[in-house]
Amino acid sequence: MAWVTGNDANPQLSGLVKFYDTPYGGVLVEAEIFGLPNVENADSTDFYAMHIHEYGDCSGSFEHTGSHYNPSGRPHPGHAGDMIPLLGNAGYAWTSFYDKRFSIQDVIGKSVVIHAGADDFTTQPSGGSGTKIGCGEIRIEQ
Repeated sequence: MAWVTGNDANPQLSGLVKFYDTPYGGVLVEAEIFGLPNVENADSTDFYAMHIHEYGDCSGSFEHTGSHYNPSGRPHPGHAGDMIPLLGNAGYAWTSFYDKRFSIQDVIGKSVVIHAGADDFTTQPSGGSGTKIGCGEIRIEQ
């Protein structure tokens, strides 16, 4: 799992991203995030990119997380770390999806990063999704 916290500009952002093994050989990912930037507007909906980055260092403004996790060297959005976007409604997002491009062991020690904008699924190398606003190291919790 990864406990996600916000940067200095988004201290209200927090949440949990969980990774579950499946009998199908892939991973079920579940994310619940609170305090996204649109939290102040009760009628707002916005998309936010969510990616797995190479390194689990969420210090500072998350500048040490590296690039998207991409062990096969594919162009964006084919990176193993490219995940589906979060849809924030009044600052809250919940999503769940299945992914067969990585195993849980592959991503331990890496980070989940939430970006200020939507991923356009086109711009190289990372989707033009903007500033890193949230980060959490992926760890095994017992």
